[in-house]
Amino acid sequence: MKKSILAVAVVLGASATFAQDLTSKKGEDFLPASGDWAISIDATPFLNYAGNLIGGNGANVSPTWNYLVGDQRIVGKYFAADDMAYRAGLRIGMSSSSGSAMVGDDGVTTAPVYPATPSMVEDSYKMSSTRIGLSGGLEWRRGFGRLQGFYGGELGIMLGSDKTTYSYGNAMTTTGATTANFGANLANDPYYGTPSRITEAKGGSMFGLGLRGFIGAEYFVLPRIAIGGEFGWGLMFGSTGASSTSYEGTDGTNVGTVVEEGTKSSGFSLDTDGMNSVFGPAASLRMTFHF
Repeated sequence: MKKSILAVAVVLGASATFAQDLTSKKGEDFLPASGDWAISIDATPFLNYAGNLIGGNGANVSPTWNYLVGDQRIVGKYFAADDMAYRAGLRIGMSSSSGSAMVGDDGVTTAPVYPATPSMVEDSYKMSSTRIGLSGGLEWRRGFGRLQGFYGGELGIMLGSDKTTYSYGNAMTTTGATTANFGANLANDPYYGTPSRITEAKGGSMFGLGLRGFIGAEYFVLPRIAIGGEFGWGLMFGSTGASSTSYEGTDGTNVGTVVEEGTKSSGFSLDTDGMNSVFGPAASLRMTFHF
């Protein structure tokens, strides 16, 4: 942290040697203008790199181009006027994975004669996850020279879900079934405690909605490149639906499926920033590039 503060001080001090008419020696404007776009990234890797050089520790790790710390969201702006910009945050994450394994066929009662291959059936699973975060708002700016303050408001929404399904080649019987172990599909059902296999596990659907006001500042250390940060205050509503898990098993007499329903929750808050899932990180040091 001390290295980052030292790096910021040196960068700001060095930038004071540039012309104070908001134009570089090459005639480049420092501040953004109407029609410009901007994107923000985490400034910490760059400041740590500079701090290591200044502190004599050697910059053995190159700076990296990272998302803002907290939520993997792309953050950008469009300047509709020199002192007003539209803000937007976007994350659309969808992932899936699958796998399979061969197990012995329970329907075959006669053992194979060497070198015949035993009869096999396939068990498989599929996992999917979705995370969607959208935010948008307006930003107004004012300042003195290359030190610019900004303020405004934005609205954000977040959606999320998780699901894993399993399919089995051998049907469940009163004596059980030969089943592949995928690491999380074999368990005792929660009500009767009988050995079972999971056919479906669904996480509770997630929803978040927030309205936020923000204020911040940034300093243009180079033409169109600024370091700054912001804080916010607002209200948020969030909820998580009930999860469910389906267990297929037997007690030795009956075969069936037991479904366990999880708890659901919801909440409301009116406070300073704590809404990363809706708006992404706020109180983080960021570097913004304008073009």
